[in-house]
Amino acid sequence: MLKSPLFWKIVTLGGAMVLLLIPLMMVRQVIVERADYRGEVEDSIRQSTSGPQKVVGPLIAIPATELYTRMEDDKEVTRQRNFIHFWLPESLMVEGNQNVEARQIGIYQGQVWHTDTVINAKFDVSRLSELDKPGVTLGKPFIVVGVGDARGIGVVKAPQMNGTTLVAEPGTGLAQNKEGMHIPLPDNWRQNLDLNMSLNLSGTGSFSVVPVGRSSEMRLTSNWPHPNFLGDFLPGKREISETGYQAQWQSSWFANNLGDSLEQGRSWRTLPSFSVAVATQADQYQLTDRATKYAVLLILLTFVSFFVFETLTGLRLHAMQYLLVGLSLVMFYLLLLALSEHIGFTPAWITASLVGALMNGVYLQAVLKGWRRAVPFTLALLALDGVMWGLLRSEESSLLMGSGILLLALCAVMFLTRHLDWYALSVAKPTPPDAPEKAQPKDDELRIWK
Repeated sequence: MLKSPLFWKIVTLGGAMVLLLIPLMMVRQVIVERADYRGEVEDSIRQSTSGPQKVVGPLIAIPATELYTRMEDDKEVTRQRNFIHFWLPESLMVEGNQNVEARQIGIYQGQVWHTDTVINAKFDVSRLSELDKPGVTLGKPFIVVGVGDARGIGVVKAPQMNGTTLVAEPGTGLAQNKEGMHIPLPDNWRQNLDLNMSLNLSGTGSFSVVPVGRSSEMRLTSNWPHPNFLGDFLPGKREISETGYQAQWQSSWFANNLGDSLEQGRSWRTLPSFSVAVATQADQYQLTDRATKYAVLLILLTFVSFFVFETLTGLRLHAMQYLLVGLSLVMFYLLLLALSEHIGFTPAWITASLVGALMNGVYLQAVLKGWRRAVPFTLALLALDGVMWGLLRSEESSLLMGSGILLLALCAVMFLTRHLDWYALSVAKPTPPDAPEKAQPKDDELRIWK
């Protein structure tokens, strides 16, 4: 077997593929580094503006002091407990109009959104009956609206409570969850309350609203066509178009049990919420990284095509020629990454495919001794690029498509080599015998010629 030309050919091609993995891994490292640079730009935009926003409220915080007795060492001792009771709205309606704008730093881009938010909350005074017990003294209540990043709070219009104008103050007024604002209530607060307020909130990433009402609803309109609906509740209705989206959420305490969560003192960041993120469509770094995962398949199919061509035509290709064509396929991904940062992924893919096909076509014309043989291979490379594009765009059926391509390639090889005598290829060709030396004339013959 070690003397078989076929064996050494396969070993050489396998070694060439292993060598090509080195530059391919270097290209993938470049992709990671460029994606990290883009992430640093997004972080700098977030630090310069504000981060993801999570609106909690409005809810009414009522400071309370409770005197209670308990037995200690067989004695009845009076103790005092200070706590905050949260009066949650009976119904909550939030309407938002979001405007997303792009921020450019160098060749990288991030998004900042501004949301005009209108909030209506209704409070039922009968929910305070649990505080009407001996030993409980109530302090001065205030309305609390918490946010994820207070730097994003813009214009706050004067809140209206039962027709009375209130004044909003910075900070929630709580020992924990301090980001936000609070609104002191008038003395005649113990009644059914109807609160209307509006504010402009800016941020990056996600926009979330905690459904604190026993019945909560949010309607959001945006000019961004690529929303990422995440969080604990999906919108019940949504419409997405090229000019933006509209979405509507709805929930109740039967689904989120927020009353107990707030009484237990949970961090507001962990509360369930209606959420949507300003997402970027699978960007060039994600798509290029996914494309490199099919690079081995592309190189393998190209090498198999050359090998079958060699076998059927008898024209021999050197391992270095295989390696150079493989390197051109690896360079395709580096060119794709560089172009996609400036002209977008789809135009970059088309341009890199055409450049790679032209470069290989000119090279193969010389290697394969003419355009008649080089053109089919060039068109096949373009077709493979098109197939790879299809694999990238069909995430749900990528495995099916990839398996089908390998099956078709195997069927093509089996069909083209069905009459081939592999034993003849694996047997080393005999070395032709040396030509017999020309007989030298004897001495007697020389004398006769003389």
